[in-house]
Amino acid sequence: MSTALIVTSSANGEASVSNRIASAFTDRLRAIDPAIHIVERDVGAHPLPHLAPENVAGVRGEARTDAEIAARDLSDALIAELDAADLLVIASPMYNFGISSTLKSWFDHVLRPRVTFRYSENGPEGLMTGKKAVVIESRGGFYSEGPAAAMDGQEAHLRNMLGFMGIADVTFVRAEKLGFGPDAVEAAVAAASEALDSFAAAELKQAA
Repeated sequence: MSTALIVTSSANGEASVSNRIASAFTDRLRAIDPAIHIVERDVGAHPLPHLAPENVAGVRGEARTDAEIAARDLSDALIAELDAADLLVIASPMYNFGISSTLKSWFDHVLRPRVTFRYSENGPEGLMTGKKAVVIESRGGFYSEGPAAAMDGQEAHLRNMLGFMGIADVTFVRAEKLGFGPDAVEAAVAAASEALDSFAAAELKQAA
């Protein structure tokens, strides 16, 4: 594994649990493989422009205006980062049972017809194949099972968007019950970090 793209998306900056876990995982990747190339894209701290009437054709159609050309150029740059990565890491806090609008905007720029996916006679076909993805999900409640599972609009959405681009090898690591107090936070962070350490050791050893 030679290149990892780390996409973080929390609005909470240094106070963010998902950012904290992603940062520790990034350090772990570097410790195991000092030669790994890591690209970090923090769309929480540096939000991407949302698609709007004045720029949407730059991603979804043919760019003509300055705003559309700027959107196309940004989309090109984000897709180039994704295309170069062997491993995609997404840190996604749950906001109102889904993903942050800043992460959705990242997907809006990289889910691009005829570039990262295409439609064929057999249906949609993802073009970003051969990659692994790790998704770090932080949640205030407990949504992975039980009564609240029906309210989880985060994980299925992420799985579907990644799969639509051809990224089907996805590992989800959840830090849940973060709203249950400091002890619950530390337990959730420790469990998530342990799972990510195991993933990093196994995957980088296999790639060596």
